[in-house]
Amino acid sequence: MAEYTRKQVLDEAKKLAGMLASTEEIDRFKQVEAKINENKKVQQLITKIKALQKQAVNLQAYGKKEALKQVEEQIDIFQAEIDAIPVVQEFKESQVVVNDVLQLVSGTIAREVTNNVIESTGGDILAGETGSKLKNKSGCSH
Repeated sequence: MAEYTRKQVLDEAKKLAGMLASTEEIDRFKQVEAKINENKKVQQLITKIKALQKQAVNLQAYGKKEALKQVEEQIDIFQAEIDAIPVVQEFKESQVVVNDVLQLVSGTIAREVTNNVIESTGGDILAGETGSKLKNKSGCSH
């Protein structure tokens, strides 16, 4: 079996990342993100929330609990308003899909690396044990 340097593996990972960035799921995510950035209502609400968050930090620093509570309630109202906008719901759904794809890819890589280690040591994939673990189990001492 060929040996690879860390740099070669990272170069392949960058190629894989480029492939992933060209998938339908990522493309959809980019389109929806662009719609959000162009949506004036969403942007106005985000600006309001950011201003309120700064205010909340100041109120918290000065221990103004009642005022802080009111500001946090306003933030929640604006956040609920944003969340109710269809393009935002679409964006969140596309984020979930992209995340699922990334988890699938990283899980597949991790599983294949593990299986490769097990196979290359003469282990048992179904048992999830490497060859050295199996040898130690059988009491073989050489």
